[in-house]
Amino acid sequence: MGVCGYFVVSWKCLVVLSFRVLFLVPPGLPVHSQGDSQTDNKVMDNITVRQGETVFLRCPQGDIVTHTAWLNRSSILYAGEDKWSVDPRVSLVTLNQEEFTIKIEDVDMTDEGPYICAVQTSRRPRTTSVHILIQVPPTIINLSKGIVVNEGSNVTLMCQASGKPEPSFTWKLLSPSGDLASEDEYLDIPSISRQRAGTYECTAVNDIATDVQTVEITVNYAPSVSEGRDVGVTLGQRGVLECEADAVPEADFEWYRDDRRIFNGFDGMEIEDAGQLSKLTFFNVSEADYGNYTCIAINKLGSSNTSFVLYVQDGNSGSMGTHVHTYTCLLLAILQFLLRF
Repeated sequence: MGVCGYFVVSWKCLVVLSFRVLFLVPPGLPVHSQGDSQTDNKVMDNITVRQGETVFLRCPQGDIVTHTAWLNRSSILYAGEDKWSVDPRVSLVTLNQEEFTIKIEDVDMTDEGPYICAVQTSRRPRTTSVHILIQVPPTIINLSKGIVVNEGSNVTLMCQASGKPEPSFTWKLLSPSGDLASEDEYLDIPSISRQRAGTYECTAVNDIATDVQTVEITVNYAPSVSEGRDVGVTLGQRGVLECEADAVPEADFEWYRDDRRIFNGFDGMEIEDAGQLSKLTFFNVSEADYGNYTCIAINKLGSSNTSFVLYVQDGNSGSMGTHVHTYTCLLLAILQFLLRF
Protein backbone atom coordinates (compact mmCIF):
# COMPACT_ATOMS: atom_id res chain seq x y z
CA MET A 1 0.00 0.00 0.00
CA GLY A 2 3.07 2.29 0.19
CA VAL A 3 3.69 5.09 2.63
CA CYS A 4 0.16 6.48 2.22
CA GLY A 5 -2.07 3.42 2.07
CA TYR A 6 -5.57 3.70 0.65
CA PHE A 7 -4.68 7.16 -0.76
CA VAL A 8 -5.21 8.72 2.68
CA VAL A 9 -2.64 11.50 3.09
CA SER A 10 -2.02 11.82 6.81
CA TRP A 11 0.21 14.46 8.30
CA LYS A 12 2.94 11.90 8.78
CA CYS A 13 2.61 10.91 5.14
CA LEU A 14 2.63 14.50 3.89
CA VAL A 15 5.75 15.37 5.87
CA VAL A 16 7.52 12.24 4.65
CA LEU A 17 6.61 13.01 1.04
CA SER A 18 7.67 16.63 1.41
CA PHE A 19 11.09 15.60 2.71
CA ARG A 20 11.51 13.25 -0.22
CA VAL A 21 10.29 15.80 -2.77
CA LEU A 22 12.67 18.36 -1.34
CA PHE A 23 15.52 15.84 -1.39
CA LEU A 24 15.78 16.04 2.39
CA VAL A 25 15.75 12.25 2.55
CA PRO A 26 17.10 10.32 -0.43
CA PRO A 27 14.59 7.92 -1.99
CA GLY A 28 14.85 4.37 -0.68
CA LEU A 29 16.25 5.35 2.73
CA PRO A 30 14.10 4.76 5.81
CA VAL A 31 12.10 7.73 7.07
CA HIS A 32 11.65 8.10 10.82
CA SER A 33 8.13 8.61 12.14
CA GLN A 34 7.18 11.60 14.27
CA GLY A 35 7.47 9.46 17.34
CA ASP A 36 11.07 8.43 16.52
CA SER A 37 13.83 9.90 18.63
CA GLN A 38 15.76 10.69 15.45
CA THR A 39 13.28 13.44 14.59
CA ASP A 40 12.60 16.56 16.68
CA ASN A 41 8.98 17.65 16.73
CA LYS A 42 7.50 20.76 18.27
CA VAL A 43 3.89 21.89 18.53
CA MET A 44 3.40 25.64 18.85
CA ASP A 45 0.38 27.35 20.35
CA ASN A 46 -2.70 27.85 18.17
CA ILE A 47 -2.82 31.10 16.22
CA THR A 48 -6.21 32.84 16.34
CA VAL A 49 -6.83 35.47 13.67
CA ARG A 50 -9.88 37.33 12.42
CA GLN A 51 -11.23 36.84 8.92
CA GLY A 52 -9.63 39.34 6.52
CA GLU A 53 -6.49 39.89 8.61
CA THR A 54 -2.90 38.77 7.90
CA VAL A 55 -1.23 35.87 9.72
CA PHE A 56 2.52 35.28 10.01
CA LEU A 57 3.88 31.73 10.30
CA ARG A 58 7.33 31.76 11.90
CA CYS A 59 9.60 28.76 12.03
CA PRO A 60 12.84 28.91 14.09
CA GLN A 61 15.87 27.54 12.21
CA GLY A 62 19.01 27.09 14.27
CA ASP A 63 21.91 24.69 13.60
CA ILE A 64 22.96 24.34 10.00
CA VAL A 65 19.82 24.10 7.87
CA THR A 66 20.13 22.41 4.51
CA HIS A 67 16.50 22.39 3.43
CA THR A 68 13.27 23.88 4.81
CA ALA A 69 9.61 24.03 3.78
CA TRP A 70 6.19 25.25 4.94
CA LEU A 71 3.23 22.95 4.32
CA ASN A 72 -0.47 23.26 4.90
CA ARG A 73 -2.84 20.35 5.33
CA SER A 74 -2.64 19.22 1.71
CA SER A 75 0.26 20.84 -0.13
CA ILE A 76 3.64 22.55 0.05
CA LEU A 77 3.48 26.35 0.32
CA TYR A 78 7.18 27.23 0.23
CA ALA A 79 10.33 25.14 -0.20
CA GLY A 80 13.12 27.47 0.83
CA GLU A 81 12.82 30.51 -1.38
CA ASP A 82 10.80 28.65 -3.98
CA LYS A 83 7.08 29.27 -3.87
CA TRP A 84 5.02 26.18 -4.60
CA SER A 85 1.65 27.65 -3.74
CA VAL A 86 -0.31 29.38 -6.52
CA ASP A 87 -2.22 31.47 -3.96
CA PRO A 88 -1.22 35.16 -4.40
CA ARG A 89 -2.04 35.81 -0.74
CA VAL A 90 0.90 33.65 0.38
CA SER A 91 4.37 35.22 0.34
CA LEU A 92 7.84 34.82 1.85
CA VAL A 93 8.82 37.28 4.59
CA THR A 94 12.10 36.01 6.07
CA LEU A 95 14.50 33.17 5.31
CA ASN A 96 17.83 33.06 7.17
CA GLN A 97 19.66 31.02 9.79
CA GLU A 98 17.37 32.34 12.56
CA GLU A 99 13.90 31.95 11.07
CA PHE A 100 11.77 30.98 8.09
CA THR A 101 8.61 33.12 8.00
CA ILE A 102 5.79 33.30 5.49
CA LYS A 103 2.57 35.30 5.61
CA ILE A 104 -1.00 34.70 4.45
CA GLU A 105 -3.03 37.83 3.74
CA ASP A 106 -6.81 38.27 3.85
CA VAL A 107 -7.34 34.95 5.64
CA ASP A 108 -10.66 33.13 5.28
CA MET A 109 -12.27 30.00 6.68
CA THR A 110 -10.56 27.95 3.97
CA ASP A 111 -7.21 28.83 5.58
CA GLU A 112 -8.13 27.31 8.93
CA GLY A 113 -6.30 24.15 9.93
CA PRO A 114 -2.84 22.73 10.68
CA TYR A 115 0.45 23.94 9.17
CA ILE A 116 3.90 22.34 9.40
CA CYS A 117 7.39 23.71 9.03
CA ALA A 118 9.72 20.89 7.94
CA VAL A 119 13.45 21.52 8.42
CA GLN A 120 16.46 19.36 7.53
CA THR A 121 19.51 20.27 9.61
CA SER A 122 22.99 18.84 9.62
CA ARG A 123 21.87 16.52 12.40
CA ARG A 124 18.31 15.37 11.78
CA PRO A 125 14.91 16.36 10.40
CA ARG A 126 12.73 18.61 12.54
CA THR A 127 9.09 19.64 12.29
CA THR A 128 7.17 22.47 13.91
CA SER A 129 3.37 22.41 13.71
CA VAL A 130 0.80 25.12 14.38
CA HIS A 131 -2.96 25.29 14.01
CA ILE A 132 -4.63 28.42 12.62
CA LEU A 133 -8.08 29.26 13.98
CA ILE A 134 -10.18 31.77 12.03
CA GLN A 135 -12.70 34.02 13.76
CA VAL A 136 -15.53 35.35 11.59
CA PRO A 137 -17.79 38.32 12.50
CA PRO A 138 -21.52 37.57 12.48
CA THR A 139 -23.55 38.22 9.35
CA ILE A 140 -27.34 37.94 9.34
CA ILE A 141 -28.08 35.77 6.31
CA ASN A 142 -31.77 34.98 6.75
CA LEU A 143 -34.28 37.42 8.22
CA SER A 144 -38.06 37.38 8.07
CA LYS A 145 -39.59 39.90 5.68
CA GLY A 146 -41.92 42.65 6.86
CA ILE A 147 -45.41 41.25 7.39
CA VAL A 148 -49.00 42.46 7.68
CA VAL A 149 -51.29 40.39 9.95
CA ASN A 150 -54.70 40.73 11.55
CA GLU A 151 -54.94 41.32 15.27
CA GLY A 152 -55.08 38.02 17.15
CA SER A 153 -52.86 36.12 14.69
CA ASN A 154 -49.85 34.07 15.80
CA VAL A 155 -46.57 35.50 14.49
CA THR A 156 -43.08 33.97 14.28
CA LEU A 157 -40.04 35.96 13.18
CA MET A 158 -36.77 34.27 12.18
CA CYS A 159 -33.21 35.61 12.30
CA GLN A 160 -30.29 33.38 11.25
CA ALA A 161 -26.64 34.38 11.09
CA SER A 162 -23.24 32.94 10.20
CA GLY A 163 -20.10 33.58 12.22
CA LYS A 164 -17.37 32.00 14.33
CA PRO A 165 -17.65 31.75 17.29
CA GLU A 166 -21.34 30.99 16.78
CA PRO A 167 -23.32 34.21 17.33
CA SER A 168 -26.02 34.72 19.94
CA PHE A 169 -29.25 36.59 19.23
CA THR A 170 -31.41 39.29 20.77
CA TRP A 171 -34.84 40.49 19.57
CA LYS A 172 -36.21 43.90 20.56
CA LEU A 173 -39.35 45.83 19.79
CA LEU A 174 -37.93 49.27 19.02
CA SER A 175 -41.23 51.10 18.70
CA PRO A 176 -43.40 51.90 20.40
CA SER A 177 -42.32 50.31 23.70
CA GLY A 178 -38.71 49.25 23.09
CA ASP A 179 -38.93 46.30 25.50
CA LEU A 180 -36.83 43.12 25.29
CA ALA A 181 -38.72 40.50 23.31
CA SER A 182 -36.52 37.38 22.94
CA GLU A 183 -33.00 35.97 23.10
CA ASP A 184 -33.29 33.34 20.38
CA GLU A 185 -33.14 32.94 16.61
CA TYR A 186 -36.92 32.77 16.62
CA LEU A 187 -39.37 35.27 18.10
CA ASP A 188 -42.85 33.90 18.78
CA ILE A 189 -45.72 36.36 19.34
CA PRO A 190 -48.95 34.49 20.09
CA SER A 191 -52.24 36.29 19.46
CA ILE A 192 -50.56 39.56 18.48
CA SER A 193 -52.23 42.80 19.58
CA ARG A 194 -52.09 46.24 18.02
CA GLN A 195 -49.74 47.32 20.82
CA ARG A 196 -47.14 44.81 19.55
CA ALA A 197 -47.04 46.29 16.05
CA GLY A 198 -43.91 48.18 15.07
CA THR A 199 -40.22 47.78 14.21
CA TYR A 200 -38.42 44.71 15.55
CA GLU A 201 -34.62 44.59 15.71
CA CYS A 202 -32.56 41.40 15.50
CA THR A 203 -29.00 41.60 16.84
CA ALA A 204 -26.45 38.84 16.14
CA VAL A 205 -23.27 39.12 18.23
CA ASN A 206 -20.12 37.12 18.90
CA ASP A 207 -16.68 37.94 20.34
CA ILE A 208 -15.69 39.71 17.12
CA ALA A 209 -18.50 42.05 16.12
CA THR A 210 -22.24 42.70 15.90
CA ASP A 211 -24.72 42.69 13.03
CA VAL A 212 -28.15 44.36 13.31
CA GLN A 213 -31.17 44.28 11.02
CA THR A 214 -34.83 45.24 11.43
CA VAL A 215 -38.21 43.95 10.30
CA GLU A 216 -41.62 45.68 10.40
CA ILE A 217 -44.86 44.12 11.66
CA THR A 218 -48.12 45.82 10.73
CA VAL A 219 -51.21 44.71 12.68
CA ASN A 220 -54.64 45.29 11.14
CA TYR A 221 -57.60 45.88 13.44
CA ALA A 222 -61.20 47.08 13.22
CA PRO A 223 -62.05 50.78 13.82
CA SER A 224 -62.58 52.19 17.28
CA VAL A 225 -64.43 55.53 17.27
CA SER A 226 -64.04 58.15 19.97
CA GLU A 227 -67.22 59.18 21.76
CA GLY A 228 -69.07 61.91 19.89
CA ARG A 229 -69.24 65.40 21.42
CA ASP A 230 -72.49 67.36 21.05
CA VAL A 231 -72.15 70.83 19.55
CA GLY A 232 -74.24 73.93 20.12
CA VAL A 233 -74.44 76.46 17.28
CA THR A 234 -76.29 79.76 16.97
CA LEU A 235 -78.72 79.98 14.10
CA GLY A 236 -76.95 81.23 10.96
CA GLN A 237 -73.47 80.52 12.30
CA ARG A 238 -70.83 77.93 11.28
CA GLY A 239 -70.79 74.57 13.04
CA VAL A 240 -68.48 71.53 12.90
CA LEU A 241 -68.95 67.92 14.05
CA GLU A 242 -65.71 65.93 14.39
CA CYS A 243 -65.42 62.13 14.24
CA GLU A 244 -62.10 60.40 15.14
CA ALA A 245 -61.40 56.69 14.52
CA ASP A 246 -58.37 54.53 15.36
CA ALA A 247 -57.98 51.75 12.75
CA VAL A 248 -55.48 49.85 10.58
CA PRO A 249 -55.88 50.11 7.69
CA GLU A 250 -57.33 53.62 7.96
CA ALA A 251 -61.10 53.73 8.11
CA ASP A 252 -63.51 55.15 5.59
CA PHE A 253 -66.18 57.44 7.08
CA GLU A 254 -69.90 57.74 6.49
CA TRP A 255 -72.21 60.42 7.96
CA TYR A 256 -75.94 60.07 8.58
CA ARG A 257 -78.75 62.40 9.63
CA ASP A 258 -81.13 60.04 11.40
CA ASP A 259 -81.33 57.16 8.86
CA ARG A 260 -80.40 59.19 5.79
CA ARG A 261 -76.80 59.22 4.55
CA ILE A 262 -75.18 62.59 3.99
CA PHE A 263 -72.96 63.15 0.96
CA ASN A 264 -70.43 65.91 0.44
CA GLY A 265 -72.16 69.12 -0.64
CA PHE A 266 -75.55 67.90 0.59
CA ASP A 267 -77.72 70.86 1.74
CA GLY A 268 -74.70 73.15 2.08
CA MET A 269 -72.74 70.68 4.28
CA GLU A 270 -69.13 69.63 3.61
CA ILE A 271 -67.43 66.34 4.57
CA GLU A 272 -63.63 66.41 4.91
CA ASP A 273 -61.63 63.26 5.70
CA ALA A 274 -57.97 63.44 6.76
CA GLY A 275 -56.41 60.25 8.14
CA GLN A 276 -58.13 59.32 11.41
CA LEU A 277 -60.39 62.39 11.44
CA SER A 278 -63.59 63.22 9.56
CA LYS A 279 -65.34 66.62 9.80
CA LEU A 280 -68.93 67.49 8.95
CA THR A 281 -69.13 71.26 8.48
CA PHE A 282 -72.31 73.45 8.42
CA PHE A 283 -71.54 76.86 6.90
CA ASN A 284 -74.90 78.50 7.73
CA VAL A 285 -76.86 76.55 10.32
CA SER A 286 -80.62 76.58 9.76
CA GLU A 287 -83.52 75.28 11.85
CA ALA A 288 -83.60 72.14 9.72
CA ASP A 289 -79.96 71.32 10.57
CA TYR A 290 -80.55 70.82 14.29
CA GLY A 291 -80.91 67.18 15.32
CA ASN A 292 -79.14 63.82 15.64
CA TYR A 293 -76.16 62.79 13.50
CA THR A 294 -74.21 59.51 13.29
CA CYS A 295 -70.62 58.90 12.13
CA ILE A 296 -69.63 55.37 11.03
CA ALA A 297 -65.97 54.33 10.55
CA ILE A 298 -65.42 51.26 8.35
CA ASN A 299 -62.48 49.12 7.19
CA LYS A 300 -62.19 45.52 5.97
CA LEU A 301 -62.15 44.15 9.54
CA GLY A 302 -65.28 45.84 10.82
CA SER A 303 -66.97 49.10 11.74
CA SER A 304 -67.72 51.37 14.68
CA ASN A 305 -70.02 54.37 15.13
CA THR A 306 -70.81 57.27 17.40
CA SER A 307 -73.66 59.82 17.62
CA PHE A 308 -73.80 63.61 17.89
CA VAL A 309 -76.45 66.21 18.62
CA LEU A 310 -76.34 69.56 16.87
CA TYR A 311 -78.41 71.78 19.13
CA VAL A 312 -79.48 75.42 19.29
CA GLN A 313 -77.22 77.76 21.22
CA ASP A 314 -79.17 80.79 22.52
CA GLY A 315 -77.79 83.87 20.87
CA ASN A 316 -79.47 86.26 23.37
CA SER A 317 -77.07 85.48 26.19
CA GLY A 318 -74.28 87.13 24.26
CA SER A 319 -76.29 90.30 23.43
CA MET A 320 -77.60 90.59 27.01
CA GLY A 321 -74.08 90.63 28.32
CA THR A 322 -73.24 93.40 25.89
CA HIS A 323 -76.25 95.48 27.06
CA VAL A 324 -75.30 95.06 30.72
CA HIS A 325 -71.76 96.20 29.99
CA THR A 326 -73.01 99.27 28.10
CA TYR A 327 -75.46 100.17 30.90
CA THR A 328 -72.70 99.93 33.54
CA CYS A 329 -70.42 102.21 31.56
CA LEU A 330 -73.25 104.79 31.22
CA LEU A 331 -73.88 104.85 35.00
CA LEU A 332 -70.20 105.41 35.71
CA ALA A 333 -70.07 108.32 33.29
CA ILE A 334 -73.10 109.96 34.93
CA LEU A 335 -71.58 109.48 38.39
CA GLN A 336 -68.30 111.10 37.32
CA PHE A 337 -70.24 114.08 35.84
CA LEU A 338 -72.21 114.66 39.10
CA LEU A 339 -69.05 114.53 41.23
CA ARG A 340 -67.80 117.68 39.54
CA PHE A 341 -70.44 119.78 41.32
